[in-house]
Amino acid sequence: MTTIRLTTAQALVRFLANQYSERDGQEQRLIPGVWGIFGHGNVAGIGQALLQAAVTREADLPYYLARNEQGMVHASVAYAKMRDRLATFACTASTGPGSTNMITGAALATTNRIPILLLPSDMFATRAADPVLQQLEDTRGGDVTVNDAFRAVSKYFDRISRPEQLIPAALAAMRVLSDPVETGAVTLALPQDVQAEGFDWPAEFFRRRVWHVGRPVPEPAAVERAARLLRGARRPLIVAGGGTVYSGAETELRAFAEATGIPVADTHAGKGAVPWDHPYAVGGIGSTGSYAANELAKDADVVLGIGTRYSDFTTASHTVFGNPDVTFVNLNVARLDAVKHSAEPLVADARFGIQALAGVLSDWEVDPAYRDRIRQLIARTREIENECFNRAHGPLPAQTEILGALNDVLDDRAVVINAAGSLPGDLQQLWRARDPKAYHVEYAYSCMGYEVAAGVGAKMADPSREVVVLVGDGSYLMMAQEIVTMVSEGLKVIVVLVQNHGFASIGALSESLGSQRFGTKYRFRNGDSGQLDGDVLPVDLAANASSLGADVLHATSVDEFRAAMEKAKAATRTTVVHVETDLYGPNPPGHGWWDVPVAQTSALDSTRAAYETYASHKLDQRHYL
Repeated sequence: MTTIRLTTAQALVRFLANQYSERDGQEQRLIPGVWGIFGHGNVAGIGQALLQAAVTREADLPYYLARNEQGMVHASVAYAKMRDRLATFACTASTGPGSTNMITGAALATTNRIPILLLPSDMFATRAADPVLQQLEDTRGGDVTVNDAFRAVSKYFDRISRPEQLIPAALAAMRVLSDPVETGAVTLALPQDVQAEGFDWPAEFFRRRVWHVGRPVPEPAAVERAARLLRGARRPLIVAGGGTVYSGAETELRAFAEATGIPVADTHAGKGAVPWDHPYAVGGIGSTGSYAANELAKDADVVLGIGTRYSDFTTASHTVFGNPDVTFVNLNVARLDAVKHSAEPLVADARFGIQALAGVLSDWEVDPAYRDRIRQLIARTREIENECFNRAHGPLPAQTEILGALNDVLDDRAVVINAAGSLPGDLQQLWRARDPKAYHVEYAYSCMGYEVAAGVGAKMADPSREVVVLVGDGSYLMMAQEIVTMVSEGLKVIVVLVQNHGFASIGALSESLGSQRFGTKYRFRNGDSGQLDGDVLPVDLAANASSLGADVLHATSVDEFRAAMEKAKAATRTTVVHVETDLYGPNPPGHGWWDVPVAQTSALDSTRAAYETYASHKLDQRHYL
């Protein structure tokens, strides 16, 4: 057997450079590069290995410098999302806080079912110098480290305490990363001494490997059972989720909707699978869903979920599907999701599943009266959208007016990125996506701070697209430093920074729950009340963005915002468009509910009134059995 003498870190770099994914005959690098921030835990291990690979060209694995460990995970997730989960990055971090900074990103990746490879550095496997800098001493056992916190948020976790353990662990990691059912964060904890330890590796370990991403075909009997339920439906509704996009099933879904007349609602991850102006596209569904989608959901007798995991926002906390006899048919590659809500499961790839259903339902379609109702609801929804876009609100513009202007100035391929605050709710109702990659809203984990870092990953994944990071001041303040990464990598990204001096979303929610917007405004502490309700803080976020290396444009009105966006589009480097909006809205009208418990007893009148409203909504909540 031919062997090669390398350190564990050098072996891992060489191995990762030779991993590929394949689907439908298209091959690409599974791990095209490594993000990292170096410290004493990885600088002499993974860091040295990446340097050696670059100098000797023994392995093609480019290195990218991030400014925050959580940020580099978010960038990698955004890249993988844009690449339909067929490619992702590895992320290396130093021992202790550098590694634990990645845990939030790991949770986001696993919750969204997006592949990411995490390489947190760990304590000495030999324990020759216990305790070392940044080591957690746990009285329950000497083998416990802070990296054990990754176990709960990883789809696969292993600690490489001997060099030879890397061989089965690395292969297992690739298996999970390339599995559309099992994928999520994969964590290989690397003790710093093991990273630098030499070993005679079998040369075959470094051969070119292609991980085939399959398209599971549906069982014929399951197709017949699903089709039987759909044939009996008078008011069916499709809910398209992220699995529709990841499988590339957009063409099949549009054709199926046109042939059968079944309207298509979408989740955040599924938006764009059917263009917003398609005659059977009824918009977002659920807690912040559109008028048309939620009205249709109230009466739907059969719901065909395609590639959706049915979060509480999608179901409006189990209230949006109001028909007492509603039945679900769930087409999903994961059985976990296919059986939700006592559904008739159709476990398969979304594209193949839709094709199979279309084949057996080729002679069936909904009644003409139902098609007429769909058209009427869509027409009313367009009126609501236009009212939100053209409010003539003042003195500061409403956030919905800014979204309307942004819709107008961007082309169909532009990618809009968001994750948290009031923007996702407004976007689900109002954003007009015609391309399946144009709407990039992370709403499984809804992580504040995702947006700017995600802009880096999305632009790297497809440099031909305009990438627009849409971020509120609250999320911007959580993690803006990856603007520096945009600048250093020469990436042209537009950051639309919407400042309203507070948490608009949670402020409105707080008010609706009787908590009077407590702790949701950026204000000085008031000496009289003792609360944070004094004057507005003199925070200059535009100056902050400029200090990070971006060009900055200012807008104080909708017209100025349109003009600034045209300049930003013409720019060749990262540009921030700063605009202030009204903290108090107005927001789009609500058509759904979200279950956030209200205090059952309170000394506050506002809370008691809110509890009465909450109790009335709870009457509509039920399990779908």
